[in-house]
Amino acid sequence: MKLRSDSFEQGKAIPAEFAFGQPGPDAPCILSANRNPHLAWSDAPAGTRSFALICVDPDVPSKPDDVNQAGREVPADLPRLDFVHWLLANIPGGLGEIAAGSCSNGVTARGKQAPAGPAGSVQGKNDYTGWFAGDADMGGDYLGYDGPCPPFNDGLLHRYLFRLFALDVATLELQPGFSMGELHQAMRGHVLAEAVHYGSYSLNPRLR
Repeated sequence: MKLRSDSFEQGKAIPAEFAFGQPGPDAPCILSANRNPHLAWSDAPAGTRSFALICVDPDVPSKPDDVNQAGREVPADLPRLDFVHWLLANIPGGLGEIAAGSCSNGVTARGKQAPAGPAGSVQGKNDYTGWFAGDADMGGDYLGYDGPCPPFNDGLLHRYLFRLFALDVATLELQPGFSMGELHQAMRGHVLAEAVHYGSYSLNPRLR
């Protein structure tokens, strides 16, 4: 199975229009267009009845001490954690493409509650839910796609992995707002193939 994108080449920089945050003229980070990128896939194995999609940044700092602190840089060798940007399940087996901007187009304060998606699909919470917890203006449940916004002072270039799974079942028993752990549990024993397309993004002027 193959996965590609017209929005960015494999391993190359993701354009700012597909990010949650971008460098500003007078600030290290301002809100961006936050559009989901185009994705297209082919050569799914026989017996595929649905697809599931995960987008994750595996390069998030494990300690917040230096994050977004002016005059300091997050060490590149700091241990890293996953940050989920998109969970999408029950993508119809006959579908082979998601158009750019069709599932997310702009930042929604407090999160998208009913994000657009392929007919019959269901979307989980991304990790902006936890990031903005307690924020009076932005706190809420963030469902669907919300793009990159790594620390503006991170010394490590962040990668964003779009992982597509071909499944032998038409639907997974998942409710809107499911977690990545719940998705992996539901997919167990049903994965026929996986394909990955990834890009990179940084707000650090030294790495851009």
